[in-house]
Amino acid sequence: MLASVTVGARDVEWADILAALGGSADGFSEAAVAKRIPRTLLAVLAGAALGVAGAVMQGVTRNPLADPGILGVNMGASLAVVVGMAFFGLTAANSFVWAAILGAGITALFVYAVGSLGRGGATPLKLALAGTAISAALASFISAVVLPRNDLAGGVRSWQIGGVGGGSFDAIGQVLPFLAVGFLVCLVTARSLNSLALGDELAAGLGERVALARGTAALGAVLLCGASTAVTGPIAFVGLMVPHACRLLTGVDHRWLLPFSAVAGAALVTAADVLGRVIARPAEIDVGIITALIGAPFFIWIVRRQEVRAL
Repeated sequence: MLASVTVGARDVEWADILAALGGSADGFSEAAVAKRIPRTLLAVLAGAALGVAGAVMQGVTRNPLADPGILGVNMGASLAVVVGMAFFGLTAANSFVWAAILGAGITALFVYAVGSLGRGGATPLKLALAGTAISAALASFISAVVLPRNDLAGGVRSWQIGGVGGGSFDAIGQVLPFLAVGFLVCLVTARSLNSLALGDELAAGLGERVALARGTAALGAVLLCGASTAVTGPIAFVGLMVPHACRLLTGVDHRWLLPFSAVAGAALVTAADVLGRVIARPAEIDVGIITALIGAPFFIWIVRRQEVRAL
């Protein structure tokens, strides 16, 4: 977070940082810091939300390939926001959140239903393939909605890449309640996710209400995905990489995995934002591009592992 505030197209001094924190942004450097502070907070919140959502989705589906981007949840949220902008006149962040959460929830249910068809039910590879195919279809629908609307095309294309450059305290304040509820729901279901990892029958034998536990955890993940996507656009692969890395530190206990995933996800998105500002000075590379460049090889590596069948 300190690097995010101080490093960018224009490096700043400590005096500039203190002046901006004190509410005085008269100079150019102070104004740059004042803009970077909400941007940094948004990167932290979005990264934490995506990291926790990925860990929860992997626990709910017992699928090591589960990720808000790979399973199409982020793209479903994006389509809902774009449709709201184009046909219902949505302009405020609070209305974006409701549309994004609705789109994320419907997409999650649809992907799981498609991935459950055929023999063997919802296997990891079937869910990943269903999510990838549905993501491609939803991306095409977004293009079909945006192309005839020149008034929306520029803003939607920039937002669709996924980034935190437009972060503001107002946008953060409007999505913060949804993120808080999502984090709370996910953390409360940590013990249930540990039971689900043993298998549905054994979890039920231990007294776990399997359907309720799975639905509650999925609701928390959808809230986190929808709220973060509403303000940053779809940022892919964070929810895939972070839980796998954190399991090397914490093991499979979700009571530890979820908090660690929040911290690691926040660090990853913030670092990607800083990197995107540094390597393309004075221009910027959006966070979604950086995470995709890192996450795509990681995804291929996970697919090639023998443990891809189940957690």
